[in-house]
Amino acid sequence: MTSTDSTPFDLTGKVAIVTGASKGIGLAIAHGLGQQGASVVVSSRNEDTIEAAAVQLREAGLAATGVSAHMGDHEQIEALVAAALDKYGGIDVVVNNAATNPVYGPLLETDARAFDKIIDVNVRGPLELAKLAHPHMVRRGGGSVINVSSIDGVSPDSGLGLYSMSKAALINLTKTMALEWGRDGVRVNAIVPGLIQTKFSSALWSDDGRMREFLARVPLGRMGQPEEIAPMAVFLASSASSYCTGAVFAADGGSLI
Repeated sequence: MTSTDSTPFDLTGKVAIVTGASKGIGLAIAHGLGQQGASVVVSSRNEDTIEAAAVQLREAGLAATGVSAHMGDHEQIEALVAAALDKYGGIDVVVNNAATNPVYGPLLETDARAFDKIIDVNVRGPLELAKLAHPHMVRRGGGSVINVSSIDGVSPDSGLGLYSMSKAALINLTKTMALEWGRDGVRVNAIVPGLIQTKFSSALWSDDGRMREFLARVPLGRMGQPEEIAPMAVFLASSASSYCTGAVFAADGGSLI
């Protein structure tokens, strides 16, 4: 959809940071925000892949720049915010999409290093980025933070205990931010995707047995695509959701019913 001044989804003049944006959900969200007029700073750990993503967005006629940053490293998060300010002069939207899950298996087989890594990237990183962006949003009259959680944060998945725990924490962090920052004009909401066909989730959807079992529980009978998450992010970034904060929006094909 092409944005116009008459639509509440118009993001012309807005600046958005999207983490975990070299591919999958993050890249689809960046594309959706850019289509509505936002200037987008896309970020991921690998410099080459994030620059390729930025080039892809620019070739589509969108305003985009790539910045490599590890969401578990505070100094790199600071540099990401500084780059956005230097390039576009402000920040209006933060999409915390980057996540990690280095382990698969029961909690009894996990260790402290895996726990720390998951918390650093999936919870502490989003908090630090949002905190750093907060004053710049306030300076521009308000803004929107969008935290990408997971259905595993609502109902834990077997073998994904630490990941599920971190995504539950992100949901509650979203509500806490919304509670504390609403008076500042900063809205904070969470998107809870179900199984989306990305490289990150390939271990699940490439297993035919697990997929049959999963799809049997999904009313829509299929997994989702990254492009089906992007419009929800556009809604939450724009004035169309001006009275929405502290909310959790599921895009899961009905998995949580």
